[in-house]
Amino acid sequence: MYQELVDKKAKLGVIGLGYVGLPIALEFARKISVIGFDINNGRIDLMRKGIDPSKEVDAAEFKDRDIVFTSDPEVLKQARFFIVAVPTPVDKYNVPDLKPLVSASETIGKVIKKGDYVIYESTTYPGCTEEDCQPVIESISGLKMGADFKLGYSPERINPGDKVHTLKTVVKVVSGCDAESLEEIAKTYELVVDAGVHRASSIKVAEASKIVENTQRDLNIALMNELSLIFDRMGVNTYDVIEAAGTKWNFLKFRPGLVGGHCIGVDPYYLTYKAASLGYDSKVIAASRYINDDMAKYVARKVITHVVRNSNQPKVLVKGCTFKENVSDIRNSKIIDTVKELLAFNIQVDVEDPFAETDEVHEEYGLKLCREVKNGYDAVIITVPHKPYLALDDKYFSSITSEHALIADLKGIYKNKITSRKYWSL
Repeated sequence: MYQELVDKKAKLGVIGLGYVGLPIALEFARKISVIGFDINNGRIDLMRKGIDPSKEVDAAEFKDRDIVFTSDPEVLKQARFFIVAVPTPVDKYNVPDLKPLVSASETIGKVIKKGDYVIYESTTYPGCTEEDCQPVIESISGLKMGADFKLGYSPERINPGDKVHTLKTVVKVVSGCDAESLEEIAKTYELVVDAGVHRASSIKVAEASKIVENTQRDLNIALMNELSLIFDRMGVNTYDVIEAAGTKWNFLKFRPGLVGGHCIGVDPYYLTYKAASLGYDSKVIAASRYINDDMAKYVARKVITHVVRNSNQPKVLVKGCTFKENVSDIRNSKIIDTVKELLAFNIQVDVEDPFAETDEVHEEYGLKLCREVKNGYDAVIITVPHKPYLALDDKYFSSITSEHALIADLKGIYKNKITSRKYWSL
């Protein structure tokens, strides 16, 4: 398969062209023929014009690429090597939602041919590729994995907003259903990953490696959040503690904060779900998820306690509603939980963000972004260190707030810089 792709006798198809799929498709299109498939016609139209709907990929990256963007499964039939990069969210009960993954598998089942390869990149629990996705492909296509087509898994490591740790510069974990497929898959990814690939011993190991990466980070951040809760009661600034502890060579500088997005705030639930299905009730992972998920309401409670003491009609400004700095991604943004809590107490809330799309925020959360900051706020919550926020100073916050206002700096951006207003950080 590898040689056919290199010789352009076979095409590579990427299913799902979001934050993960589009960069993969464009990078492969430097070397081989690619079909980029997505069910969203609006996104396809933008990509045909060289525009990334997610605003992660520059227009220059679309030029001189051997790629066709389509939403037509008939076009996808031309591909022989399929990469699945669709979202794997959780529902409102934090139960894994496999509908996008199953739908993508159904699409593949309709277009796959003997000798084809299917590689999943979507983050999920160990066993999902072989136990949930493979049967769907086999049922629809009438083909058998191993005898008729090859299966693999290569966890995505795309980090939105990060121009240093990219597809090319980060080691790629790959796996296959047998030794032959492992080598073919590995060689194919080596075409675009300069850092090289790691050949995992099995598909389940590759799946588990991804889920563990984010679960480990979730646990470490939960520890810092819990420490923040404790230190707040002591009147101790957590960031001062981190700075002091960080002088030791083996201290890991994790920081407290709201844990949202499509990875850290979601992936651990896939692992606890699978564990429960096997009869094991997770303790540490579940506790970390509880701590991190509750932080948004904790922030709200701190702000509410302050503003209701100082104003009969409190107003709060929230600066930043994306899940991390300098990106437009609002998926699973935990500050929304804070906003909802404030609104439940009849507090007027303005939400401002230089990167988020107004229509997308309204569609996803029913909130209208405020593009023009007013004044007289009784509290300002700064959620993420967006670049435009870094230059703000005490004078700025004084100009938009009342005399007794609280500056709630969740990431410690303005530590030791706010003097004219009450300052608080996690």
